[in-house]
Amino acid sequence: MLENPFIQKMLGYAEQGMDLALGWLTSPAAWSQFGLLVVAFGLAWYLSRRLNKAISPLLTPAEDAVGLVATSRRFVLGFLPLLLPLLAYVFTAIGEQVVRSLFDSGAVIAFGKRLFLFLAARILVQRIITDPFLKLLGKFILIPIAALYALGLLDTASAALSEFQVGVGNISFSLMALVRGVIAGSLLFWLGRWSNDQSAALIGKKEELRPATRQLAVKAVEIAIFGLAFLLLMNIMGINLASLAVLGGAVGVGLGFGLQKIASNFISGVILLLEGQATVGDFVELDGGEAGTIVKMTARAIILETYDGRWIVVPNEDFIVTRVINYSDQGSANRYEAEFSVSYDTDINTVPAIVEAAVQGHPDVLLEPYPADCELRGFGESGIDFSVEFWVNGIDDGRHKYTSDVLFLIWNALKDNGIEIPYPHRVVEFKGEMPK
Repeated sequence: MLENPFIQKMLGYAEQGMDLALGWLTSPAAWSQFGLLVVAFGLAWYLSRRLNKAISPLLTPAEDAVGLVATSRRFVLGFLPLLLPLLAYVFTAIGEQVVRSLFDSGAVIAFGKRLFLFLAARILVQRIITDPFLKLLGKFILIPIAALYALGLLDTASAALSEFQVGVGNISFSLMALVRGVIAGSLLFWLGRWSNDQSAALIGKKEELRPATRQLAVKAVEIAIFGLAFLLLMNIMGINLASLAVLGGAVGVGLGFGLQKIASNFISGVILLLEGQATVGDFVELDGGEAGTIVKMTARAIILETYDGRWIVVPNEDFIVTRVINYSDQGSANRYEAEFSVSYDTDINTVPAIVEAAVQGHPDVLLEPYPADCELRGFGESGIDFSVEFWVNGIDDGRHKYTSDVLFLIWNALKDNGIEIPYPHRVVEFKGEMPK
């Protein structure tokens, strides 16, 4: 078992470490460096406490303070825990220069300097970073790299990873390039996501733009940000973009055959955003019977929410090639009717004024384009039939039951004026004797 090459190599490293430790323990230069490390840490601890007491009141905003200045002060305040390890690193670096000029050796104090940098990275990940994704990157990438640097093994690990080559077709890259790409890609796409969220929030505040224009601007910024991130990632990994021509051709063929529906829906989505005929918040109905409020517009489909809480995913192409009824168009008025009847004993000349006044009293009934209009529709079997037309901004369903409200108003108005709402009457004639 001891003849295993890996075990032999590890034992060799352990023996070298023991010799190095014994050398440090018996060397006056090493003891002086240990002393300088203790002095540097003590000075950094004292100075960081003083600076914390002086800086914290200046950076701490009021609890109810909002705005860019208050946010920036809170952001800077969160980095105060880094004062101790960074000051210790600076003082140790100064001490290293002094030791190397006196003893021509500084291995111990250099190790201490790297150790303080490792502590700074650990504090950054554990106490300062709050974003879950960045904290994950720090835990599994930043801290291991800082640990390798503190132990002096970072260059060795980098050289080993650089020597290991990986080839995929005509593309060849080292394992180090892959690791560098994973790190850079994670940071770039996190930054891209953050930038996209900020730009989307900024564009969403531009009320002077049409909703469709805002959606199109958000999509354009998103494509630009992540496209730039992809190009930067390829450059960082050292991959020649010309070598991706074959892959690009394959993707083009796939779009032409297998992905033509996806491409069609994507282009249809762009057309919808440009024309603005349907946008978020509109109530629409398609030829197939699907109806609901548009709650989200994606690159592939539009999501409708029905009034019973269900979501319907409709491909963008359906909004282009089929007939679509848009009931709202961001606030356009819609006309509805409410039918009712009155008794034949009623003076029907007074009914329109009474009903129109009652319906117009509803807070959502509009005066434009037309006020409430009560019309005589016919003479029924049991009563005289009327209908009142009214205009509202919105749909008579879901949260707004306009027709129901209007019928309540009509009922109360007719009752207050002594007008009877009839119910069916039947006249039955008997021939011969009355049945017992």
